[in-house]
Amino acid sequence: MNQPLAIILMGSKSDLEYCQKIADTCQKFGIETTMRIASAHKTAARLLEILAAYETDPRPKVYITVAGRSNALSGMADASVSAPVIACPPSSSSFGGADIYSSLRMPSGVAPLVILEPENAALAVAKIFGQSNPEVLAKVKTYQEEHRQRLYTADEDLNDRE
Repeated sequence: MNQPLAIILMGSKSDLEYCQKIADTCQKFGIETTMRIASAHKTAARLLEILAAYETDPRPKVYITVAGRSNALSGMADASVSAPVIACPPSSSSFGGADIYSSLRMPSGVAPLVILEPENAALAVAKIFGQSNPEVLAKVKTYQEEHRQRLYTADEDLNDRE
């Protein structure tokens, strides 16, 4: 079975720390990641070259795009590839958070998914790959159970104080 690949595309190096959170969480699920920097606005030809190269890779793949401000990266990536694209724009309070709209409104035929938290973007990747990879699926189920257990414990701790 081909090892799945999560391709994390960032619009600039300033997004690296944010992208690393995605990569770290993917690693918990045993998913290989690679990170690339390409701007749909400033290096469009290079972005298309990168995407074309990954499209020839036979492994199952998901693209995660990270771009703030005017997020053309997610739409351009989605329109150029056949694999799922998850837009995970970093949050911004500039302009009242209006940057998010560039991730939400896409032209017809362009449909990147939008997930606002880096860890949740990685979880979505794992769920996608888990549909055809039993090892990843088992890790998703364990991850979910661990999160449920934390809530059970928090509730018990809260009620033990009464």
